[in-house]
Amino acid sequence: MEQIKKFDDAKLAEITKTGRVVLEFSADWCPDCRFLDPLMPEIESDFADSKFYQIDRDGAVDVAKELNIMGIPSFVVYQDGREIGRLVNKDRKTKEEVEDFLRSLD
Repeated sequence: MEQIKKFDDAKLAEITKTGRVVLEFSADWCPDCRFLDPLMPEIESDFADSKFYQIDRDGAVDVAKELNIMGIPSFVVYQDGREIGRLVNKDRKTKEEVEDFLRSLD
């Protein structure tokens, strides 16, 4: 998973324009985000057709506001430049919850 510290509208457009892209909004100080870290490689492997990015919410404040990312960790999924789904809330997420969400988009 590629980690992006500074994220703006131009970077959003660039990385989401082609294919299936999963954005995980996160922060270093967020314990619920860190809970997911060891689970993400397996999730990425299970959804190998998607490109995953971890976005530092603190370096993406404007984009997070535009996308209504009010809690982290949160996921927003794009297909060929268009948002197709979101799992956005402040709750801790399990591997099963994330995978069920991603499966629901197919």
